[in-house]
Amino acid sequence: MSEAVCTTCPRHCRLAEGAFGACRARRAQNGRVACANYGRITSMALDPIEKKPIAFFHPGRPVLSIGSYGCNLRCPFCQNDAISQHGEGEVATDSATPSELSDLAQRLARERGNLGIAYTYNEPLVGWEFVRDCAREVHARGLLNVLVSNGVAEASVTEELAPLIDAANIDLKGPSQDFYDWVGGDFAAACRTIKTLHAAGCHVEVTTLVVPGRNDAEADIDAIASFLASISPDIPLHVTRFFPRFRLLDVPPTPVATVRRLADVARTRLRRVLVGNC
Repeated sequence: MSEAVCTTCPRHCRLAEGAFGACRARRAQNGRVACANYGRITSMALDPIEKKPIAFFHPGRPVLSIGSYGCNLRCPFCQNDAISQHGEGEVATDSATPSELSDLAQRLARERGNLGIAYTYNEPLVGWEFVRDCAREVHARGLLNVLVSNGVAEASVTEELAPLIDAANIDLKGPSQDFYDWVGGDFAAACRTIKTLHAAGCHVEVTTLVVPGRNDAEADIDAIASFLASISPDIPLHVTRFFPRFRLLDVPPTPVATVRRLADVARTRLRRVLVGNC
């Protein structure tokens, strides 16, 4: 039986007809891999932009945040596992078209000062075609697009989306492929996404969750800060405190003092470093 190869992320899942990829959001259909979660919405809220977290892009304004299901990573500490680690039929969804969501965003812009749409909650890039189609509609209405992502996608995906994304927060989860092996991802792809978005003129901020015993050494954060500074020392970095979640319940919360110390390490290379969950 022939297989279809998914080229959305570096996993390159090889799928028999009807099978789902590791992300649970893409499926082989008619010899090709399609976005199975297209237009399937699990979560929607009008959030402060700072909640993404994005601190230096229209602060104080709300953004219509939407999410679907599925993710191509397997972070043991996932914060949204109820939707990101589930697939079709495993979580309640509503349906919406790009036009319907963009109309809603426009109405909320008039009534509540909404900036546009943020693609968030699960991993938006596993359904990148829906992000693309929504983003075009959003721009047509004079509104803005915000991406919250792990960034682990192939260059063809991020290069197509980059001109449509106005601001992004990318989770750079650790300083090396060794760390990404633990979460089932690709370090080089995440780094490439940050570079691609920044080069396209997107406002990029980065978040690193500090997990005790995994990426809490000064050298870890220094490596992340050094990489970001090589792109621009003005890229904001959110150094964030870990709390036990999902499958990582036996690790204690990161000490606040550790988070603040690592933020100081990052400040030797970056101009805008913030702490989160402290």
